[in-house]
Parts: sequence; structure tokens; C-alpha cells
Amino acid sequence: MALVAVDTPLAHLDRPFEYLVPEELAAQARPGVRVRVRFSGRDHDGFILGRAAVAEHTGRLALLRSVVSAEPVLTPQVLAAAKEVAAHYGGTLADVLRLAVPPRHARAEKGVPPADSGDEVGTAGSGPETSSRSSQSATGSGPSAWDSQVAGPAFLRRIEAGEAPAAAWCALPARPPELDWPTAIAEAVAATRRSGRGAVVVVPDHRDVDRVVHAIELVLGADSCVRLTADQGPEARYRAFVQLLRGHVRVAVGTRSAAWAPVRDAGLFVCWDDGDDVLAEPRSPYPQTRHVLRTRSRIESAALLMGGFVRTVEVQAWVAEGVLAEMRVEPRALRAAAPRVVVAGEGHQEARDAAARSARVPSTAWRALRSGLVDGPVLVQVPRRGYVVSLACQDCRAPVRCLSCGGPVGLAGGDQAPACRWCGGTPPPSRECSACGSTRLRASSVGASRTAEELGRAFPGVTVRSSGGGQVLAAVGADPALVVATPGAEPVAEGGYRAVVLLDGWQLLDRASLDAAIESLRRWTAASALAQHGAPVVLCGVPPHGSVPAVEAFVRWDPTGLAVRELADRSELGLPPVGRHASLRGAPAAVTQLLAELGEAGHLPLGDAAPAVRSSERDEARALVRQGTGLDLAKDLHDARARRSVRRSEDSLRVQVDPADLGG
Repeated sequence: MALVAVDTPLAHLDRPFEYLVPEELAAQARPGVRVRVRFSGRDHDGFILGRAAVAEHTGRLALLRSVVSAEPVLTPQVLAAAKEVAAHYGGTLADVLRLAVPPRHARAEKGVPPADSGDEVGTAGSGPETSSRSSQSATGSGPSAWDSQVAGPAFLRRIEAGEAPAAAWCALPARPPELDWPTAIAEAVAATRRSGRGAVVVVPDHRDVDRVVHAIELVLGADSCVRLTADQGPEARYRAFVQLLRGHVRVAVGTRSAAWAPVRDAGLFVCWDDGDDVLAEPRSPYPQTRHVLRTRSRIESAALLMGGFVRTVEVQAWVAEGVLAEMRVEPRALRAAAPRVVVAGEGHQEARDAAARSARVPSTAWRALRSGLVDGPVLVQVPRRGYVVSLACQDCRAPVRCLSCGGPVGLAGGDQAPACRWCGGTPPPSRECSACGSTRLRASSVGASRTAEELGRAFPGVTVRSSGGGQVLAAVGADPALVVATPGAEPVAEGGYRAVVLLDGWQLLDRASLDAAIESLRRWTAASALAQHGAPVVLCGVPPHGSVPAVEAFVRWDPTGLAVRELADRSELGLPPVGRHASLRGAPAAVTQLLAELGEAGHLPLGDAAPAVRSSERDEARALVRQGTGLDLAKDLHDARARRSVRRSEDSLRVQVDPADLGG
């Protein structure tokens, strides 16, 4: 008899089912393999969770239809983590397993040698020369990227000794490649490999993957790790998955889904820049990568390292709880590495340039760009992509709205007519402002494309390069160039940027998000960290730094202070991550009914279930629920979804526990 997790989206069927194993499949039907079963009159995929001699069910059992592959793709460690993640987010095991185990690719599976084929790729680069080099960095006899961290060398020694420390780490900015954060991660991975264990490294995008893989291969040798990214394609991705599964490679580096990599004898889990929104899974049950890695590290008794240039509130909460040890930077090293941040319009600038505070690109920024372009590239960060994101009345500044759907009206290009960014409708050219009657328009929010165009005219003869949207640059050379990028799309410059200008800071600070302050600081520091040591950094479009905590933390380059302050404020109000919340989104009747069920269970709805958003297709309601004292919100949500599933009323209701944005 086999216990099978059937791949079904129905919440009330979130449990294993018993199937008889035919004699001809007995040898292949091992725990962890993919199978096909008959369920509710249809064939379904599933995984064998275990075998037993006697069934608990007293009735007649159905037979396994087939074993799709004899490869045990669902390891016991990943299964245990998947169960905990499903319970934490109120989801089903089937939903989590779809995220954890990629679809099978038969050709890729056959192309990987069996696990007992002899020489392992995982030993590549572990010869005397490479081992000596990585050992020198770990013991302090040579320069190490961890030397600036007070407890950095001790952290590496504990990993190398086979222990499982857990730490929060803030990297220094403007470091040379041999001391930058990818090298620090590579040294931690090397220490883990010397202990005979494997490692999993998760970063936000493929450019970060390339940097970390390059650093690891410099330390451990070529082919010492595999990549797991969405742009690999099904065959290459599944081949890397099987290489890890069979133990040929013991280090995985990838984006969000790499958190589930089946690395053998995992000894280290690393997450870089956990605040990046791409590390939040957009599919049910919407787990966050940091929580997946924390769960796996505990289950597999492995080390955990959470890193970034700043600390998120969630990681700071783990530090306060004692889950993570705080790895501090030596004050002298922090002062030496921190960039020279100038807030446009402050102090003597205002006396010399009255428009410095109100101008989009004040004279301080122009001077920084002009001086930086003398001998290298400069970076301009723009919060929004596009040309003119929104238009307003020239006379009264009232925003221009679409007559059909009420959406914002903008320009997709300099030679194009205004159009709604929601429905694409084009307002009549002679339309009058509803507030003052004027027909003149102005740009109220300018995107990266328009900014690049304006800077190109201001600096004739200088190469202008754009990075963002569908065209993201990985790197730029050392020649003078204006690089205009959106947050997260900044390319790495050879030798570092000679100046960094951060435009429209108010757009980041004014985001309707609980994490607006932390996210602004994270994006500013990520761009500034790419500057050459000593290069000027100019922040434009924000109030004086003494009045805005995020700006003050940026000017002082305080990577943890804002998170400590935010955590204290949220603790008083019971907001995440201190208190658990869930967002409900869907048809008004469904949201109202689920709110009522949760209210009966003792949870507290915030607001009401009235339709908050209306579209041409259907009404939609949004609501927030706060966990009641001593109750388990995730479990109650799962049970409520199961009851709705039994009644066949699951419809399109979206339920998300611990949403990143409480606004829905």
C-alpha cells in the first residue's frame, strides 16, 4: 500500500490517500517518486509519501496507475519543509509541491549519470590549490570579505566545523570585487563544502546569480555549482535539479524557486536581499523565500545567513526573537566604506540655489554628473519606468483622468498622443480640465525613458544607456556614460560609478505600502553601493533628512536603525511581522461570507467587505483580517477554504496570509 499526495487544488482533499501497489510496480514505487493515480474519475499526478503493509481504510482501494519515473524527486527534507510552509500560509500541500518540484523532463533526466557513477562533479575545484586559497580567507591569513564583520571569521569557522549558526549580515558598499558580497557568500559556501556539506544560495535575479556563480567558481573551481533560474528553460532547469538530487553537485545558486533545491546534506542556506519583492512567490500559497529557507535550515540542521545592504523589518524581528544572531560591522570599517550622501536642497545649497529643493534635477546633481563623466560612467536612478507616467493640468495641477475608467493618463513616447495607462483609451485633444477649464497639460510624473532623453540633450556627445523593464543591462564598462535605470535594474559598472544621482525620492517614500520607508532605503542603498569609493551620491526630491527617518538612515548609512525603529512602532500597533494578517480578495459575497466565518472563529476583520474596486467585468471586494489572540489564523483560513471547497464555492477568492502589502 502507498500513501499518495494527489495533485488537486481542492482544499478539502488536502490529505494523503491510500492506493494498492501492483506487483509489477512494487520495486519502483518508492517514497518520493511521481505516480499517476485514478482520482474522482480522472487521472491525476501525485507523489508517494510513504509505504505501509496495512491500510487504514477498510474499503476497497484503487490501484496505482503507473510510476511516472523511478527517480525519488521529493526528498524527505523537502517534504517536511513543504508541509510546514503549507501550514504556515494556510495553503495546501499540493500547492507547495508544485513550487518545490519542477515538472519532469525525461530527456534531461536520462542525460544525468546515476548517483553511483563514480567521480562526482561536486568535487571539482577542491584540489590542493583551491582548498588552500579558500582556507586562507576563512582563517584570516589572507584578505577576506568577512574581515570587516566583527563575528565574520567565527561564523565561517563554525560552518567549517559542521555547526549550524544563523546570522543576519549587512554588507558594506563600494567594495572591490574580491571583497564584495558575492565573494563573501562564496567564502561561506567554501567553508560549508570543507565540512562535507552542500549549500543553497538564493538571490533576486539572474544577474545576481551570475555574480555569485562567478565568485564561487573562483574559489571552488569550474562546475562546482549549478544555476536554477526561470530563464534556463525546462530541460536545463530539470537537468540541474537532477544533478543536485543525485549528488553530482552540492551547491545550488538561483532565484526564488531555488529555495527548494534538493541539495544533499545541506549545511548552509543563504538569502541575499530578502526585501526584494521578486522573492515573494506570486502563486498560492504565496510563501516568502526567507521563510522557506528558515524552515529548511531548521529541519535540516543547517546554517542560515540572511544578507543585504540594509535589514528588513522581518529579519530584525528574527534578530529580536533570537532566531538570528546580529553580525555587526566594525564602526571604523563602516565609516570608511559609506558613500558621501548629499540631500539636494539642504544647508548651503539652498542659499546658493533657491530651486535646489523643488527642481527635479537640481544644480547639485548636475555638478555631480558632470564631474563624474570626466573619467567614467555615472548612474541615475528613476523610480518609474516609461516616458510620462501621468499628466496633470498646467494651471491647477489636477491629475488628468480617463473618461472611461478613471485611470491615469500619460504618454508612452514623445511623439505619441496621451492615453490611459489602464484601458488604453485616448482622451480628446481639446478636453478641458474638470477643475479649472484649462486645456494645457504638464508632466506630473516622469519615467526613465523621458529622463534618459532629457539627460542626453543636456550632455551632448555622451553615451546614454537605459536599463529597466524588458531591457536590463548586467554590466557597463569604464568609459564615460550616462546610465539611467529603474530600481533593481542598475547594472554593475567596471571600477564603480563615478557619481550616483537618485531622482524623485518622494515617489518611493509616498508609496501606499507599510514597507515604503524600508523599501526606499533598500533601493537607495542598492544603487549607491555600486558607486566607486568616495564618489558623490545625490538624493533628490525628498524633505530634509532630519524630518524623514528613511532619509536620515540613508545619509548616516545606518543599515539596521530604521528596521529597529519600524519594528518598535509595529509592535505597539500589532502590525506585521509582529501580528499576523491575511488579505481576502474576490467577489463581495465570497469575501463577506469568509469574513463572517473568521469572525466566528475569533479573528478581527479590519474595515468592511464592501466592493473596493469595480471593473467592467465584475465587482471585487478586498478585506483584511487580523489574527485573534491565541488563535491560528492560517489553520482557520485553511479550514474555511476546505468548507468552501466542499460546497463548491471556492470560486476565484484569493486568500493570502502575511501579505507584503496590506493594501491588497
